[in-house]
Parts: sequence; structure tokens; C-alpha cells
Amino acid sequence: MRKGSDIRILMTTDTVGGVWTYSCALAANLAASGGEVTLATMGPPPRADQCEMLGDSRVRLIETELALEWQDPEGRDVPHAKRTLASLEARFGPDIVHLNSFREATLPWRAPTVLVAHSCVNSWALACRDSAWLNEPRWMRYTERVAAALDSTEAWVCPSQSFHDGIVEIYQPRSPGAVIWNGIGAGAPPNRKRELIFAAGRLWDRAKNIEALAAAAPGLDWPVEIAGPTDRNPPAGITWLGPLSHGALCDHLQHAAIFVSPALYEPFGLSVLEAAAAGCALVLSDIPTFRELWSGAARLFDPSDSQALHRILIELSADERERTRLQRAAYEHSLSYSLARTTSAYQTLYEGLLASTRTTTQAKQIEVRA
Repeated sequence: MRKGSDIRILMTTDTVGGVWTYSCALAANLAASGGEVTLATMGPPPRADQCEMLGDSRVRLIETELALEWQDPEGRDVPHAKRTLASLEARFGPDIVHLNSFREATLPWRAPTVLVAHSCVNSWALACRDSAWLNEPRWMRYTERVAAALDSTEAWVCPSQSFHDGIVEIYQPRSPGAVIWNGIGAGAPPNRKRELIFAAGRLWDRAKNIEALAAAAPGLDWPVEIAGPTDRNPPAGITWLGPLSHGALCDHLQHAAIFVSPALYEPFGLSVLEAAAAGCALVLSDIPTFRELWSGAARLFDPSDSQALHRILIELSADERERTRLQRAAYEHSLSYSLARTTSAYQTLYEGLLASTRTTTQAKQIEVRA
């Protein structure tokens, strides 16, 4: 039987948000450990700067441009996805299919599948208190497909216990699922910090709640910079940097003294982990995920209270001792979320699935001979 370090893996991904960062890091580390990894993109093709995140790894990159499930709730692209992904499985013969979206788990894969739930429309809507539209037929169909996917896969994973519990409450899957925290590679020690408050998020995404930071910005002693795409004019009082490459984002984190995430919804929050690893003091919304992952290493605030956020930022800007303590606490806690630990957990999961599949196959062979 193959071990988790040398198996063939077909992994799906998309280039929108943190799933790409997660996929590149995990795929590259699996390949460095001896695995043969094919990374198949869905949705928009990766930009040149995104492809650079794979570095000189031995990961094989395939661009499919299949529709993302949240952009295709009716499932019109499913027949195309079925043909395309079946062709990839036949071509590369994976031992494990690692899916970073739901819908594809319902396809007739030959290899065992692992489904990793990074987010979902229903949990997003509940967190943002905007769920009436989910009763539309196309979104009811989406919900049915997600539930079917969770019940179809051999194993499903969430990046935090909080998000896992939300998935269970919404979809009530047959199997309990597993929790594997996301991880990042060890970086350089934090640089000397500047008097700068930094955040990252899509202005058009209500879940990121960037408006709360914009409302808290007037009257602060330090400048506020925010990176991310926007579809409208950014609020006054902040410097909007627009989309940044992953490398440029990490450079800004190295210099920022304070990182803010006012998110209403965050299944994990890779940007928070990267900020902590860069030695930023963390100021985070008081939501279940951040309480689980960063309790004791961050200042938490009510994401609906921009005045409370303003007071915390005023205090930390003026109190170097407390700011330094938080920076050290965040950095030290970030070491708990290592890429090596994440990779090892997935390898163990893969090995268990392969062992189970082998046992099942042997049992069926015995039944046939009997």
C-alpha cells in the first residue's frame, strides 16, 4: 500500500480568495514530501503572480475554467465538469482525489475522495444575516448539492471546529467529518514595525465587513491601509491599495504594526495567520472562529461596534508595551499552525482512506470467490 508521502493526488482548487493560497502551499509541500500532485483550477485561470506561488515545486498545474459552484447554483456546468474531471482522473490515475469545493464530490470518481469545506453560501448568509434569497429554487438546488456532496465523499474536512459545527448544523451529514487547521510555512522573523494599521478584504463582500474599519478610521493617529479588490469608490479616511499579489501582501504585513479583521464570517482566515506570522498585533472581530483560533493572542471586538474598534486602535497605537505583547503573542501562536503539521494530517487521512479502500476491495473479492 502506498504511504501518504508518495501517493498520486488530484486536487481541485480555485483562484478566488484564500483557497488558492491554501492549495498552493499544501500541494507544494505534498510534492516536496514525495507525492505526485496534479492541481486542477476551476473558475478564472490563475494570474502570473499566482502561479509564482507554486515556486519551483513539482506540482503539475492544469487549468480547466470550469464554473465555480457558487457562480453556478443551478448546476448547469455539472455535465461539462463530469466529462472534464473524469478525463483528468483517467489521464493521471490518482490514488486520492482531494476536492476543495462541494459539488464535484457527487461525480463518479474511481479513487477515494476527500472534500475540504472552505466556506459555503448558506453559512455565509447566516453570518451576514441575509438569508431570505436562499429560498429561491436555484439556491435550494445548491443546498441539495452540498448536502449530497457531504454524504457522497469518503471523508470531509473543515479548517476549524467552529466552521465544522456550522456545516453539521446546516446540512446534517451522515459522517462526522474532521478538523484540520490550515497552516503556512515558517517565514523570516518579523521586521521592525511601522506606525501602520493594515487590513485585507474584498470591499464588495459583506462578510469581510470592511466598512466597520472604515467607520473606525477617522480620528486615528495612524494611517489605515486596506488591500483587496473593490467594485466601487472606497470610503474616505483610508488608503485603498487595491488587489495585491501574495508577495506584496506579505511585504505589507511585515511592516504593519497592527492587523485588523472585522469579519462577520471567516471559516479560518489565512490572512490573519499570515499577519500573526509577520508579527502584527491582531485586532479581530469576536466571532466563533477567531475565538477558537486566536483567543489569548488577539484583541477581540464586536464587529457591529465601530466605536469599540476605534477605541482599541487608539489604545494600541499609543501603548507600545501592550502592542509589543500582542505582537509577540500572535507570532508565537502562529507557530501552532504550521504547514508541516497540516500536511502530515492530510497524509494520515489519505493513508487511512487507502487502507480502508484496500480492505473493502479484499472483502468484496472474498465474497465473490465464496
